[in-house]
Amino acid sequence: MRLDAIKSTHRDRFKTGFSELDRVLGGGIVPGSVILLAGQPGVGKSTLMLQLVEKISQAKSQKTARPSSVPPARPARRNSVLYISGEESARQIKLRAERLGIKAGKIWLLAETNVDLILKQLNNAFLVVIDSVQTLYTDQLTGAAGSVGQVRECAARLLKFAKLNGVSVFLIGHITKQGAIAGPKVLEHLVDTVVYFEGDKFGGVRLLRASKNRFGPTDEVGIFAMTDQGLAEVANPSKLFLQSQDQSVPGSVVVATMEGTRPVLVEVQALVAPTRLAMPRRIAQGIDYRRLQLVSAVLSKRLGLPLAGFDIFIKVAGGFKIEEPAVDLGVALAILTSYKDLLLPAKTVCFGEIDLLGAIRPVSQAAQRKKEARRLGFTKIISADNYHFLSQVAKTLFKNKQA
Repeated sequence: MRLDAIKSTHRDRFKTGFSELDRVLGGGIVPGSVILLAGQPGVGKSTLMLQLVEKISQAKSQKTARPSSVPPARPARRNSVLYISGEESARQIKLRAERLGIKAGKIWLLAETNVDLILKQLNNAFLVVIDSVQTLYTDQLTGAAGSVGQVRECAARLLKFAKLNGVSVFLIGHITKQGAIAGPKVLEHLVDTVVYFEGDKFGGVRLLRASKNRFGPTDEVGIFAMTDQGLAEVANPSKLFLQSQDQSVPGSVVVATMEGTRPVLVEVQALVAPTRLAMPRRIAQGIDYRRLQLVSAVLSKRLGLPLAGFDIFIKVAGGFKIEEPAVDLGVALAILTSYKDLLLPAKTVCFGEIDLLGAIRPVSQAAQRKKEARRLGFTKIISADNYHFLSQVAKTLFKNKQA
């Protein structure tokens, strides 16, 4: 079939009720899409999905997701959502719903793990949540639930049903100790969107990131806070990550980073301590370990810091993870101030990439970063616009001290 002969169809997205989740998905849920939500045990995946189905079930103005070209087997109930649990009983989910204060009047619950029986109950569904895909099985295969064959076959059947009937499906998936989705890799290729739910289960911050999205970008991040009443959206993430920031301690630097189209200010902390080991340690939390090695090497070569005899520990406060190179300058200044036991000027923020020559290279969306910094009261901005080399920054900041 020729591409221009295919009839174009437009499907409006429908909102989830969580603006942070809509941001990660690209504006909302595409009818008929299959979304895989993965995360560590206890991070809040089931809680998020239970709150999601409540918000969608309460949305009176939503349209049904079933395409007009495929008539339903039975009359579709407007806004009916189905939560399928393979790990918890119906009573356990009811207890969680009561604790979260969820109005469950339009939420349908099914405690079942046989995918053949589940598919028979989806004809009237508008949205389906599967918790979790590793618990499903089919009698047509001999493997146990959670095996490679079972997970792949069950996911393929749910995907086929979603595409033919226009029903949106959320699959909750476990991850391994290495941080990858448990089960076959083909599971990520089958679904339309893969979303990771990250965060320390002992902390309060939760991050949503999309590693794959056929209907939107993959560079956006959604930020939530875990409370007694469930997950709450964070309207101002910069204040959240800077609420405990203390610039009166050497080694604390504020960095302006970009998460998709959103500027976020985070605190980068460094500790440089003498070591007795033959190989000094380089430990990074929140940034790439190789980036720490590169910045340390540049500081040793271009500024003459004898870091070979010191352990270096880097941490991004609040459990945030930074992947862009704009954090280089913040890491360098954090190490420098910790090593020299000096303080940055008050209300200072920085961003910039550092190359192997010690030069500070410009990064994208500098205007948005500066605007967010000024909005939060930061008056001094260190970037490639006013400094070209790392040595210039060190001389300017510490010109009155023995730096």
